[in-house]
Amino acid sequence: MGSAAGSEPLLRLRGVGKVYEGEQPVVGLEDVDLDIFPGDFLAVMGPSGSGKSTLMNLLGCLDQPDAGSYLLDGEEVGQLGDDQLAGIRNQRIGFIFQTFNLLARTTALANCELPMLYGGVLPGERRERARKALAKVGLADRMDHHPNELSGGQQQRVAIARALVNEPAIILADEPTGNLDSKSGIEIMGILQSLNREAGITVLIVTHDPFIARHTQRVIRLQDGRIVVDEAVAHPLRAGETERPSEVSLEEEART
Repeated sequence: MGSAAGSEPLLRLRGVGKVYEGEQPVVGLEDVDLDIFPGDFLAVMGPSGSGKSTLMNLLGCLDQPDAGSYLLDGEEVGQLGDDQLAGIRNQRIGFIFQTFNLLARTTALANCELPMLYGGVLPGERRERARKALAKVGLADRMDHHPNELSGGQQQRVAIARALVNEPAIILADEPTGNLDSKSGIEIMGILQSLNREAGITVLIVTHDPFIARHTQRVIRLQDGRIVVDEAVAHPLRAGETERPSEVSLEEEART
């Protein structure tokens, strides 16, 4: 399934498997087929141990499959060396994590400059691109603040800005609202929706929250390392336009 009919997938998995060896081998993924198209905005869901983190790590080139094929913009990831994979992670994929992963003694602006530092971008351009990214997420007046001077929602905005500075083709967000209160979480979803809608950035989030998933356009559900559901969201929510429904209704919706 894809949301961009007629276009080539940005990410394509065919028969992908991953097994973690040990005394008792653990299957992370098994025979996974998945197409993610330019402009997709999708959520990956499933219980603990279902393969969400394994899928995220493979898509983000943090790990490689043991079986099958993974094409990133037509390039076979399994044939790339460590330096090439590092270049892809730095230049073509933006990462957002639940715990923000900001350097505590470094300003918001300097935190955003880090990916470009590793990419060899000149200082003046690094500073300008970091400033623009922070302004885009509403932190133009917080650039010189350190993480301990920012709220959780503001720290996650810094993390989003950091993910944007190298103009990635896709953002991978692992539980991006998991450490935030409901209001801040919806604000973060609004930023991600805007980046997807206005800048055309492909966004994939891992979430346990059905309400957060309703803000995306497509939901992938994993179970025991396999995709068991891949479907469009019938009526995606626009961030801030709908009150959060009761937990009972969320559970009911998750079962449908």
